[in-house]
Amino acid sequence: MPEGNEPPSDGAHTSGIERVLVVMAHPDDVDFGCAGTVALWTGAGVEVVYLMVTDGEAGGDERTQDGEAMAELRRSEQRKAAAAVGVHDVRFLGYPDGRVLPTLELRRDIARVIRLVRPQRVVIPSPERDWAHIAPSHPDHLATGEAGINAVYPDARNPHAHPELLTEEGLEPWKVPQVWLVHGPSPDRFCDITDVYDRKLAALSCHASQIGDVEELAGMLRPWLTQNAAAGGLPEGRLAESFRHVDTR
Repeated sequence: MPEGNEPPSDGAHTSGIERVLVVMAHPDDVDFGCAGTVALWTGAGVEVVYLMVTDGEAGGDERTQDGEAMAELRRSEQRKAAAAVGVHDVRFLGYPDGRVLPTLELRRDIARVIRLVRPQRVVIPSPERDWAHIAPSHPDHLATGEAGINAVYPDARNPHAHPELLTEEGLEPWKVPQVWLVHGPSPDRFCDITDVYDRKLAALSCHASQIGDVEELAGMLRPWLTQNAAAGGLPEGRLAESFRHVDTR
């Protein structure tokens, strides 16, 4: 563990945190990756805001709806899932599902929300591919992670980056002290979600267009969460979500 960092199993890591912005590529990404931890944070009084880069209109292997109808459905599902873990501010950027790139425009749009929300912590997908677990390394996730970290540093804090945010929209720069990466290699933060695991499943169950059998999914998630807990030094029988902490001060 790097010198000066807080212990990896130190509860929900809410000390000094008033606001968290979670930036993900698709509806349901946050619920697979960190809904249990979000439930811990909101339960501790932390304000959490979700920002979805796409509406998830390309999701679902079998469907009869067109893209616009699917997008509307998935936005609704994500809002319900967010409410299940205490989040009531869910925003969508509307980028095309399956075609996300880490463009300057996406960096600007994420930086805008950072300046609006002014969080002490931003949660993003890891921009680094994890070859041991390929499924979470979807191209949209990687692109969102790359744009997200660049929006944190240097864009959101730099008054000369995307100057229209300041000159036209009046959004003052904001320095985010820390970023947490989801689904990346080398995690060093582990949040014990055992007592809120049912809320994570409740959030996931809201995504009915994507998840057919939540109980089957729960059986698949438990070994992964158990492994995370063991890696974080938690007692046997506990469940945890894992993250990589990045100091961005």
